[in-house]
Amino acid sequence: MIKVIAALVTVVVGIGAAIVLYWVLNKLAEVLPGKWEHRLKPYLYILPAYAALAFYLVYPAIQTVVYSFKDSASQGWVGIENYTDLLSSEGFQQTLINTFLWMLVVPFVTVVLGLAVAVLADRLTPKFEKASKTIIFLPMAISFVGAGTVWGLVYDYRPPGRDQIGLQNAIVTALGFDPIAWLDKSDFHLNSFLLMVMLLWAQIGFAMVLLSAAIKGVPVDTIEAARIDGATERQIFFSVVVPQIWGSIVTVFIITLISVMKVFDVVYVMTNGRANTNVIGNEFFNQLFTNFNTGAAASIVVLLMLATIPIMWYQVRHFRREESLA
Repeated sequence: MIKVIAALVTVVVGIGAAIVLYWVLNKLAEVLPGKWEHRLKPYLYILPAYAALAFYLVYPAIQTVVYSFKDSASQGWVGIENYTDLLSSEGFQQTLINTFLWMLVVPFVTVVLGLAVAVLADRLTPKFEKASKTIIFLPMAISFVGAGTVWGLVYDYRPPGRDQIGLQNAIVTALGFDPIAWLDKSDFHLNSFLLMVMLLWAQIGFAMVLLSAAIKGVPVDTIEAARIDGATERQIFFSVVVPQIWGSIVTVFIITLISVMKVFDVVYVMTNGRANTNVIGNEFFNQLFTNFNTGAAASIVVLLMLATIPIMWYQVRHFRREESLA
């Protein structure tokens, strides 16, 4: 009951504070001369949002860059030592390779499978289309921590002779083979790919919804014209449909790519980076909360920000180009 009351008080106080804030800003605008009131009032209304962005986003980013040049306790300056230690570490180099594999595989496969599922689901009758899309989208309602726990049971390993509660090992032993420690099989990064399967399972529904909406928005006239010209269904899809939904494909790819670059909970729950499955997000967590090395943790965040900037720049350019063509 105390938690409910606290939540209600928070909502009431928060809404009341927002109303009072905008009332004060409006009164300040009314004090100004008529011309200046109309000029400055819009900026006063967006001032709280910009102040929040500056306080919760810009300032922490600047502070993180500063900490990346300090020691583990964020006291003394060490220059670029944190960066050189990380980039020269074999373990961190392997972490970068694993992260690159995630960036290479997951966004591409998510788009391909999401597009395939969207196309196939759209060919069903309306009743079965809704049911199939609902089932495929359901994993999006599960947190990555919960999904990681579930898939950890799928890959669970018990020594030979013991009952196998993991689905995959239950199948393997039923076929007469010895159980396999799936998440400890670092050969060819097999365990990393198995972790990616879990993320794909959760992300394909997201890609399917966006791409299905884009496909339904393709003008029927262009498809019928292609059919009249003798194009096959495959030619129609790749030469007529895909070019018209390319903006949505790029959007899904970039959103998934950014999510993969900062993936943490999947790896933390299922392996915590053991057996060569570490990624940069999990390494940041370990440096900050296990090793208590704020300098190294800040350096990892800065490297991640630098890697994200070109992607965001491309996304902004892509959106502007799409708007100019609209």
